[in-house]
Amino acid sequence: MVDPAPILEKPLHSSRYRNCSVARTLDIISDAWSFLTLREVFFGVHRFEEFQSNLEIPRATLTSRLKRLVAEGILKKVPYSEHGSRYAYHFTRKGIELYPVMVALLKWGDDWLLREGEDPPLALYHKICGHWTTPQIVCSECTGLIDARQVTHRPGPGAGWDAEVSQQRNRRSSKPSEFRKSRNCSVGRSLSVIGDRWTFMVMRETFFRVRRYDDFLANLGIATNILSNRLQQLVADGLLRKELYQERPERYEYRQTPQGTDLFGACIVMIAWADKWLSGNEGIPLILTHETCERDFSAKVVCGECGGLLNAWDMSGAGF
Repeated sequence: MVDPAPILEKPLHSSRYRNCSVARTLDIISDAWSFLTLREVFFGVHRFEEFQSNLEIPRATLTSRLKRLVAEGILKKVPYSEHGSRYAYHFTRKGIELYPVMVALLKWGDDWLLREGEDPPLALYHKICGHWTTPQIVCSECTGLIDARQVTHRPGPGAGWDAEVSQQRNRRSSKPSEFRKSRNCSVGRSLSVIGDRWTFMVMRETFFRVRRYDDFLANLGIATNILSNRLQQLVADGLLRKELYQERPERYEYRQTPQGTDLFGACIVMIAWADKWLSGNEGIPLILTHETCERDFSAKVVCGECGGLLNAWDMSGAGF
């Protein structure tokens, strides 16, 4: 992702962080239990007892996650008992439109995290064209496939630095293995690698052409031990590679591998969802331009067979 515009100067208060639609999306889905609950709704699960049985989740934890997802406007409560004392949980419009984010993560997981010869665990059937399909991430303006090297960005009206990072955001909220509970799913595999909020935020910085440890540290306001851990893990997982740029003392730059670069698609789909639903009155933080068509754009997830938008209500078969 080319960076033609200067990055906004960060204030001296290191506990502030860059306004970012990716971060806003991750605040919702990077908690393993919240993600797993949303995934169950996409599979047609709506009642408390079904969630608890499928996920083997403590009642108090499930109650907390459902309450938060309702408060966020992702789910709504619909009474189903005679006296209205029991509720089913269904997506709002805001929630159902998380579908492209899930599909983008599924695609990345299918492309990079399956063992050799292993088939994708979920197949997508597009009812509109009547084909099993592989999703594609395209430009909203020219419908061309998105290549990170052909995208530039500039600050939007909502650019700037947000308030203090909460303690919850600073600590790792869940074990990676928890994202893969209950169902074999490439979305869960993807989040088990990059679902931790700080991991994805480090990858986000690489799309801003940040390469060096001190620059990650300054831009993210992240603790040194957490940053070292995330960089080390991203190298081990094959998303980044280390390149020596100074011998005494040894210092390294962190650059994307092809696997890391391909994560850009999921990143900009998150941006598109959060720009629509979470930007508020301040406006979007980042404007993306597709150099191929020379227009500002948002990411769309489309059917690889017919080119039509992939909406949750138009899909059937196995999974999302």
